[in-house]
Amino acid sequence: MSSKPWFVYLVRAANGSLYCGVSDDPARRFVQHQTGKGARFFASSPAVALVYVESWPDKGEALRQERLIKKLKKSAKECLVQSQLAL
Repeated sequence: MSSKPWFVYLVRAANGSLYCGVSDDPARRFVQHQTGKGARFFASSPAVALVYVESWPDKGEALRQERLIKKLKKSAKECLVQSQLAL
């Protein structure tokens, strides 16, 4: 039996900053961020776009990848966003 995939995602805030998170449904989670039911990160600048999503086989692997992405400089995160736009 295979487990359902988990996703690491980046959301762009209105001020241009990027938020990294993990979810089993990034589209639903993005709506939560937009409606104020997500992370406090968006209290000062609302979520405007889901700009990057990558799939992982389970929650543990997605959480490990989230930690790695959160350690990246903003320029490296922007490269991730651009790499997905090029697909």
